[in-house]
Amino acid sequence: QVLFVESGGGLVQPGGSLRLSCAASGSIFNIYTMGWYRQAPGKQRELVATMTTTGRTNFADSVKGRFTISRDNAKNTVLLQMNSLKPDDTAVYYCNSFPASGTWGQGTQVTVSS
Repeated sequence: QVLFVESGGGLVQPGGSLRLSCAASGSIFNIYTMGWYRQAPGKQRELVATMTTTGRTNFADSVKGRFTISRDNAKNTVLLQMNSLKPDDTAVYYCNSFPASGTWGQGTQVTVSS
């Protein structure tokens, strides 16, 4: 079972940027689709972005044009670059395969506030 550790969150002003990193405990080479998810207070966890091993990406409508996702199979990492952040992006962010499997990591808190 591959475990994921997320990092890179923090407090940022609206319009700012953050880059989140996900380190996997094992190989993600054979995980066809990796994803970033988020969970805001009082809301269900939602899928934010996905990337396949072939490089195809998909994004939630709410983040299109602002977020990019990348993966490095050799380093077993997945990144989420977040630009033009909005208060509605405030959430705990997680990475996992898509569909999600196994145990969720602790996530990384992103707070967008002035």
